[in-house]
Amino acid sequence: ASAGKLLRKLRIDTSYRFSLIYCCRDLDGWCEALGDGAPPADLQEVTPLWNLWKARFSLFDSAGASDRFESRVLSWLWFRSSAEVHALRDPEVPQHYRYPLLEVLAEDEQVNTFVWLTLMAEQDWLEEGVLVDRVRLCSSCGSGRLNYVDVCPECQALDISRQPSLHCFTCGHVGAQENFLKDGMLLCPNCLNRLRHIGSDYDRPLENYRCRSCQAFFVDADVQARCLDCVLAHTPDKLRVREIRHYRLTEAGRLRCRQGFSNEQGGVNHFGRLNLLGGKDFYELLTWQIQIVRRYKLPDFSLIGLRFVNLTDTLLRLGEHRGHAFVDSLVDRLQETVRETDRCSRSSEEFLWLMLPNTGAEGLVSVKRRLEQVAELFSGPEVSQISLRVVSFTAPQDLLEQEDGELLLARLASELA
Repeated sequence: ASAGKLLRKLRIDTSYRFSLIYCCRDLDGWCEALGDGAPPADLQEVTPLWNLWKARFSLFDSAGASDRFESRVLSWLWFRSSAEVHALRDPEVPQHYRYPLLEVLAEDEQVNTFVWLTLMAEQDWLEEGVLVDRVRLCSSCGSGRLNYVDVCPECQALDISRQPSLHCFTCGHVGAQENFLKDGMLLCPNCLNRLRHIGSDYDRPLENYRCRSCQAFFVDADVQARCLDCVLAHTPDKLRVREIRHYRLTEAGRLRCRQGFSNEQGGVNHFGRLNLLGGKDFYELLTWQIQIVRRYKLPDFSLIGLRFVNLTDTLLRLGEHRGHAFVDSLVDRLQETVRETDRCSRSSEEFLWLMLPNTGAEGLVSVKRRLEQVAELFSGPEVSQISLRVVSFTAPQDLLEQEDGELLLARLASELA
């Protein structure tokens, strides 16, 4: 058996579902979709990957998150530094492609993998990767097993043939060339005039096809896509077009994995106390505020970006309990700054954004002064490697032309990098 088939059996077994598994030989598409690739040339490189896997798996295992399909998939990706949900071409399935990882993690659940991936991308847990292919599917049953045929544009019959034709200038008759041939001469079968000179007596029209059902002549045939599963016929423009892509975990997805599993065991989703919004919701709210300011010039609003440099590494070094205690004190300080009407979002584990409605340049100075107290928490020896970087923005004066919420955050994030 190939390595891919054996690997699939291992992944179905719950004991090996999340384990790091390297394929030494006979690598195929299944190995790429379900495994961790070929082992590194230097086996010492496996050690940090194994340590990362153990640390993250302990959070997942203690949270009991394996009961949900969504958590299993996100966690499988999170356990590895650069894993993807790979699409695999398979002529045996009607859609031509499948996602083996989702199939083995679904257990007995009936999951439409393509719909589920689209939903996860809309919720910002997964993001689209490389475009693998673009397929067309039957709009009725969703099958990709399609047969494209040429048909008569008049009666839609399949029985058409390429046939040379002639056009008589005298009477305008158009017919098959064979009907004009009589005793070795060209005679119009309609008006019986002899056709001597092409261009003056007759010509060859563009209509080179003839329908054997309705006898129509035409230049180009219509194209029909006939589904081989449900036998429905479509015009090509009525087919469903689906892009086949690999998918990977987003920053929001990684953040959810890190915080969500510990939260489910009675821990505290620390930053959730700060009126947090998801990435897309925050972008839309920010874009809406920008549109209001552009149109009416009022009210002002401000945005503050905070980056806690080395926060992630420090929390790993402190361990779970001391790390939670430190984050608790950090959030307490931030809560003193954040008002009930402010909204926050985290684009990664180190980035926090504060949107301050009805806050102009003067109010922004006051908020930034209060934020300086947060930096006092990083004076201890165990957390001294953490530093706080701050960037701010006030609309409308700092707003660039054509800039929306997502572009604004990208610009400010580059200043924090």
